[in-house]
Amino acid sequence: MNALIWNIRSVNSMEAFTRLIQMQNKYHFGFIWLMEPFQEVSKLENYRRRIGLQHALANCSRKIWVFIDDIFEFQILSDHVQQLSLKLKVIGTQEEMVITLVYAKCTQRDKMDLWESLEDMAPYIQLPWLIGGDFNTIVSDAEKYGGLPVTISEIQDFRACIQSYGMTDLGFKGSTYTWWNGQSREYCIFKRLDRCLGNQDLQDKYPGIEINHLIRTGSDHAPILISYSRNVEPV
Repeated sequence: MNALIWNIRSVNSMEAFTRLIQMQNKYHFGFIWLMEPFQEVSKLENYRRRIGLQHALANCSRKIWVFIDDIFEFQILSDHVQQLSLKLKVIGTQEEMVITLVYAKCTQRDKMDLWESLEDMAPYIQLPWLIGGDFNTIVSDAEKYGGLPVTISEIQDFRACIQSYGMTDLGFKGSTYTWWNGQSREYCIFKRLDRCLGNQDLQDKYPGIEINHLIRTGSDHAPILISYSRNVEPV
């Protein structure tokens, strides 16, 4: 099973949408979530038909769009300005997991509202749980190149929240950085703003899960490819 996370920075641009369709044709995603589509939610159904998945929905801020294959049933657990949480059930096997799709705001103060919403959910989730998206922050100096020094307090806030709801960074293959500011030389900044986190239940259930940072084309953010198999047995 494959899935895609991408801060697409306008799904309406020809380059971005063409690449999205190319990736869908190659990987046959079970679900896709896009941040910053920059389109009216009234266009959501049209994009769903063009992508070819069965279901489509947006969060309350309209900045997270989700497309889901017909092999899943889903239930909305939390519809928040900065995140959308769904319980997915695989039709046939009845396997369940929770997916939280994140598009964090830029300021440290605004992000605290996101961290608190996730902390509030954590005690009630007894299933494999994947949190992925654009967190608009990093966890160490190693995840940034160029620009102003990292704000230590913001890093500490993010680290503390990850630990408090029992998540682990799932790692990645590919470039360290998922975002580029589009500048060159002394003005160039790279950051790892996009990531996937998983709880222990997720890692036990899907020990072969892989996260790949694909090449940045069509957006200033790299698409994140998630690949997992239900057939891999734990070591």
